[in-house]
Amino acid sequence: VQLVESGGGLVQAGDSLTLSCTASTNSFRHYSLGWLRQAPGKGREFVAAIRQDGQTTAYADSAKGRFTISRENAKKTLYLQMNSLKPEDTAVYYCAAQVSRWPDSFLSWGRGTQVTVSS
Repeated sequence: VQLVESGGGLVQAGDSLTLSCTASTNSFRHYSLGWLRQAPGKGREFVAAIRQDGQTTAYADSAKGRFTISRENAKKTLYLQMNSLKPEDTAVYYCAAQVSRWPDSFLSWGRGTQVTVSS
């Protein structure tokens, strides 16, 4: 599965940003999907996940109430709406597919998009 993220950038604390991820596979609608992130000097961590039905979601505690994951199967696109961004959200964000263990383990992921939040 090829996944390509976009939408990252440099924003200020309190701003909003929406990340997108497009997939190459026609099996997109069959996959649970997610977002992971990796901050400088830290390991990759789970952010959010969404099941095939588009209704069942899961979030890391750090993302609850601020981030929203969604998907458009017809467009083979996954989104992450991020509000009230904080400097600690600074990381490379990765789109992920093919969950191996719900909700935080995946078999495939993209190359990532950088999100930098200045204070």
